[in-house]
Amino acid sequence: MTPKKSTSEACVLNPDCSSREVLDRIADKWTALIIRVLAGGTKRHNELRRAIEGVSQKMLTQTLRSLESDGLVARKVYPVVPPMVEYSLTPLGRSLTEPLGAICLWAEKHLPELQAARARAQKAKR
Repeated sequence: MTPKKSTSEACVLNPDCSSREVLDRIADKWTALIIRVLAGGTKRHNELRRAIEGVSQKMLTQTLRSLESDGLVARKVYPVVPPMVEYSLTPLGRSLTEPLGAICLWAEKHLPELQAARARAQKAKR
């Protein structure tokens, strides 16, 4: 994340506060899904890709790099041929498992209500 000018108090409602960048990072769908999968333990790149259907290799790699630079994910490279790399949550990343897990469960639980609301909105547009 690119540092922004410092403010005396963090406030995501302030457009100049760097906390908005943090919110952008953790509110990203791929971030939430990666953290949810890694909450179950250390995984290799291909294991993550198989677990998160629909994510491209490029997007998974970009998101993992961002999460690593933000201190949420640790990347461990083993000196073998071919190279073996594993990803795991750092303590900071583990602190996100409960809130992001709750959001994922909320989305699954309320999906029928959301779909019904969307259908009503579409019908009202006609």
